[in-house]
Amino acid sequence: MSEINFYTANAGLAGVEKLEVEELKLMYRIEMAGELFYNLLAERVNNAEAADLLRKNAVEEKGHARRLARAISIKLGNEWTPSAEEEVLLEVPLPDAIDAKIFAGVVKGEITGDASYQKWADAETDPEVERLLRLNGREETIHANRAQQVFDLLSA
Repeated sequence: MSEINFYTANAGLAGVEKLEVEELKLMYRIEMAGELFYNLLAERVNNAEAADLLRKNAVEEKGHARRLARAISIKLGNEWTPSAEEEVLLEVPLPDAIDAKIFAGVVKGEITGDASYQKWADAETDPEVERLLRLNGREETIHANRAQQVFDLLSA
């Protein structure tokens, strides 16, 4: 997976049963790119209310990355700082024009994200890492609800 982007990185974690340090580092990069993903969508929707909802998701995606950095530090037993390579944002290819249809996929992706985080939390032995994963998961469902609102706004 040499040319990894936001979508291929997400797909690469689909079958993962437990997040070890390397998977957590990839999730960190995905969540950092999630902020970019939502900000790019917000720039392209041509609807102020929809853009506001998307920017709220963007802010929370960065919060997810911060939680994952804490989880990595816990697993390593010392403070983790991302390497220069880990700080590089994954590319988020998007079409120039965004319509309502894309948000049906976003809703599904966020719901799947919650389910994945809950599965990974179930497999976690450290209670604090488990808590951080569950928090991220619950917020993924909030993101799905906002994405559904955007779908509805753009479909009206």
